[in-house]
Amino acid sequence: MVEGVTDWVLFFLLILFLLCLDLFVFNRKKEAVPLRKALLLTGFWISIALIFGIFVYLNMGADSAMEYYTAYVIEESLSVDNMFVFLLIFQAFAIPDKYQHEALFYGIIGAMAFRLIFIFAGAELLHRFDFMMYFFGALLIFVAIRTMVKKDTVKDPNENFIIRFATKHMRTTDCLEGGKIFVKKNGALYVTPIFLAILALEFTDIVFAIDSVPAVLAVTTDPFIAYTSNIFAILGLRSLYFALKGVISKFSYFKYGIGVILTFVGVKMIIAGFYHIPVMFSLIFILAVLAITVVASLAINRHRRMAI
Repeated sequence: MVEGVTDWVLFFLLILFLLCLDLFVFNRKKEAVPLRKALLLTGFWISIALIFGIFVYLNMGADSAMEYYTAYVIEESLSVDNMFVFLLIFQAFAIPDKYQHEALFYGIIGAMAFRLIFIFAGAELLHRFDFMMYFFGALLIFVAIRTMVKKDTVKDPNENFIIRFATKHMRTTDCLEGGKIFVKKNGALYVTPIFLAILALEFTDIVFAIDSVPAVLAVTTDPFIAYTSNIFAILGLRSLYFALKGVISKFSYFKYGIGVILTFVGVKMIIAGFYHIPVMFSLIFILAVLAITVVASLAINRHRRMAI
């Protein structure tokens, strides 16, 4: 029990250090993140996630480390699929590139809290009620089908009931006010479009958690492994967003790859009581699906350019 508490304390201290490093060193200025910097930061965050996997291996064993890496790959792939929504949110609220990183930063702080609640609640449900394994598995298969058949359009964030409530009951400004989240005018506190964008990001992450949390719990029901893999994927999401946002729309087949992965982990949960699919096989399968999806997307885009 003491060792478990120590692991959590060390993890949160590491995350606090990394967040301070990101806010006060890597991105201390409000500016657009150039591609080269985004790629370097993406490499940094992925490296940190991989190194933490070594800590898991040394402290918890090879099986836990394999579960961590598999859960991390799943969460990272789901994050890429959701980046298009982030892009639309920033477009809807007319947030310039130089303010987007800060909005994502605060959005991630909220996501860390929500994921902690969802993962512990989900793990507890799985431990207490065996039938929840079938429910989560069926939910993932449903989400997989919805992901593959949905149109490549997203509802306007301004139509979200939370945003409508905020704009109706809070004083809002029409301009960005120099990138501030809150601003005081005539003795009254106003929220800016950046605040509304952060609110939309938070709500979006809650919706995303409906498929990402069960998908991770299909790999491991250990809250520490599930949560840490989620957080390291989320931490690298900002730099990955700036690295890929120019080409996100070119991943034509990515949603089909995500659908296949979600179907796989859904089936894995449903049959877990009868047959255990090895974690190593799961990791290899997921990586293979992602590779095929990316190659196919690049190939179809190249074919379309040549056909023009």
